[in-house]
Amino acid sequence: MSAPDEGPPGRDGFARWITGRASWPVLSAALLVYVLSAGRMLGVHRAGMDNAVVVRAARALLDGGSPYADKRFLYLPGAVFAALPQAPLSNATLGRVVPFATAALVLAGVLLALRIFDVRADSRLAAALTAGLGLFLPFQSIVHLGNWTAASAVAFPAALLLARHGRWTAAGVTVGAAIALKPMLVPLLLLFLLARRWRALAWAAVLPALVSLAAALAMPRPGLFLTKTLPFLLHGQDDYARPFDASWSAVLPRLGVPRPLAFTLAAAAAVAVLAVARLRWRRGGHEALRLVECGSLLMLAAFLVSRPSFLHYALVIVPALVASVVVRGAAVRSVWFWMALLPQLADVAWPELGSARRHAFKDVMMFTGMAAVLALAAWRRAPETARGVTVSGVTYSLSSDPGPRNPSGMPRDPSEMR
Repeated sequence: MSAPDEGPPGRDGFARWITGRASWPVLSAALLVYVLSAGRMLGVHRAGMDNAVVVRAARALLDGGSPYADKRFLYLPGAVFAALPQAPLSNATLGRVVPFATAALVLAGVLLALRIFDVRADSRLAAALTAGLGLFLPFQSIVHLGNWTAASAVAFPAALLLARHGRWTAAGVTVGAAIALKPMLVPLLLLFLLARRWRALAWAAVLPALVSLAAALAMPRPGLFLTKTLPFLLHGQDDYARPFDASWSAVLPRLGVPRPLAFTLAAAAAVAVLAVARLRWRRGGHEALRLVECGSLLMLAAFLVSRPSFLHYALVIVPALVASVVVRGAAVRSVWFWMALLPQLADVAWPELGSARRHAFKDVMMFTGMAAVLALAAWRRAPETARGVTVSGVTYSLSSDPGPRNPSGMPRDPSEMR
């Protein structure tokens, strides 16, 4: 009889148990919950409405019009061409396909998030995370809307996984490609800055600029993006979308805080979180955990201050954060992290906050709570002290998490040599 798989060395008993293989009934039940949660959106009025806006823009382009004539089209020019394959499909067909396609993208992001920590796809953690997302209101929201944030939910863990294995340039290309569709991952550019990965930063910044420029030159009246769409975004959209905005600068005025003061408080909170992200990076430690926690702090800083900041944005960072539970000392092992997510359980009624137009109060609690837990964990974390051994005049790191190695045992990245 073969010995049970205990996973990578250094994991404690809880991590070894939760990363162990789950039974097929458990995996099947988790997947069923996930699929049924996505399927319930088929009967919802206007399912896939955000995706429909992008498809409508693509159809306008095919008809010779400007996609930005529609004030609801708020994406970069590259998204228009990415939506062209959907243009010939009927609205009825898209209404049946888009919820499941969106759910599949989120699930792909889950699998990539697990791989960051070398967790198998048939583990107990994978089953718990899949079933949990099925009951998670941000997941139900993104599936209902068919929002293209799902692309960022894949690109965020994909980029961190590549960086974890020393493939920083590929990580930069991944982030740049995602930004070309929707500028959700712009805060992640600061991760390349903190890591001093200039080539990756250049790819992440230049690629979406080139794609957007090429796409804009291929469409009529691209200047409407600057004269119509951008001002609409900078004003927090309109009265229809504003109640769903969970940023501090949108929620605090609804509580009686003057708008200038609300923006000042939001900006101060974002700057504080950015400072903590820098601190978390400098504290070092387990490389995968450092990447995930620092990247999540950068994204949360934007969620607190940017307008708009919607519920489903949480799906960009939550799967990777939950996957980090296998690492001793991870912030998500705090009960307060889970308390921040508790209000987002589906079908749990919260007095006075049950309506769609008041949901933002729960959402801002989630974003603020996650940021606070990660910030406190970063502040309490002791700095990693590197140990080394000198061979032929060159010092090699002997830290607790030296990173990926090539078959000869030497670091893949020359920058790992001290």
